[in-house]
Amino acid sequence: MPRIIGRSISIRVHIVNPSLSKLHPYPFEKLRQLFIGITPNPNLPEIKLSIGEPQHATPGFIKEALIAGLPGLANYPTTLGVPALRHAIADWMARRYDLAGIDQETQIIPVNGSREALFALTQAVIDPSRGYQPLVVSPNPFYQIYEGAAYLAGADLRFLNTLPENDFAFDYDSLSDEEWRRVQLFFVCSPGNPTGKVLDLDDWKNLFALSDKYGFIIASDECYSEIFFDEDKPPLGGMQAAKLLGRSFDRLVMLSSLSKRSNVPGMRSGFVAGDAAIMKPFLLYRTYHGNAMSPALQAASIAAWKDEAHVVANRRQYQEKFAAVEPLVSAVLGTAMPDASFYLWAKVPGTDTPQSDTNFARALAADYNVVVLPGSFLAREARGINPGAGFVRIALVPPLAQCLAAADRIHQFVSKL
Repeated sequence: MPRIIGRSISIRVHIVNPSLSKLHPYPFEKLRQLFIGITPNPNLPEIKLSIGEPQHATPGFIKEALIAGLPGLANYPTTLGVPALRHAIADWMARRYDLAGIDQETQIIPVNGSREALFALTQAVIDPSRGYQPLVVSPNPFYQIYEGAAYLAGADLRFLNTLPENDFAFDYDSLSDEEWRRVQLFFVCSPGNPTGKVLDLDDWKNLFALSDKYGFIIASDECYSEIFFDEDKPPLGGMQAAKLLGRSFDRLVMLSSLSKRSNVPGMRSGFVAGDAAIMKPFLLYRTYHGNAMSPALQAASIAAWKDEAHVVANRRQYQEKFAAVEPLVSAVLGTAMPDASFYLWAKVPGTDTPQSDTNFARALAADYNVVVLPGSFLAREARGINPGAGFVRIALVPPLAQCLAAADRIHQFVSKL
């Protein structure tokens, strides 16, 4: 009851979604906390390899298209986006994945980056009213939005550890039949963050078989799909795999983004495509959610999706960095080339000791002013282990000279351990 004091009424209100208590701080907040109290070597400039933020220059023609699209700010955008944008995306899917015939009216929705779309999609498809606790399956390590999206949709999580000794494959047998029957959504990240693992056709075949058996939706996060090392072997996509296997796109959606492909992380532009039966309620959800893309950003996105030359040039820069840097880091940390993406997933010395990855990251920042991300921040304990513990993620996003300087400092640091 309110407590009346004179003529005023004091009311204490606590209205908070209880699922928020399940959420972890984001990895970069954990990193900030980890570095409290250390003073980086003042004689060395900081080199940040911790965040997967592309640092190559945004192509000029995309900026020009953005400016040319500014008159569109006078209009409210539609949630479905302008037909020209969906047409550009459909054309790109046909070129990149041989997916001609995608219906741009029912199978494509532009989104403000893959992060918000992953979250929104989960809210739209999880159904907690079926009389059981729904489950979402996530790789482990993983992109943290999967976790938050699941909990805030009223689902529980099951993590599938992806380990180097198993070539980062999913251990499907770690879930019981009873658990599989409660799975409503399965997150795939291919190329993987942080491991760079790309699912092959057999991997997709096995996953599709499970989806057919248990009826869950597959959300294929493909935001790193355009960062790879052999121009003749681009990573396989989920919808592409379905077509190669002679399947429909039932219970399958893919999410893609311009952030890494076109060096425009600040544009927050991507798309979701796939099963029209999923896209229809997802569009309805987004209409109420209020996430229509700005007309100016749509204009810039059209230009980006239509051009491939800048993507090849961007990819070449990553190829050059990996060719120069990976052997240097491998010499002291035993890294291997990823299938794709711009990360090295490196096992640190002393992995038999607690907090080896956080101790490594903290000491490297203090002594050599190189910032990497502890792998344990990207994973959760499942079946008795944290599969990220003892690893660090190294993002080769700065210019080549900085990446080489960082590799040299890492070599010096590890040599002294």
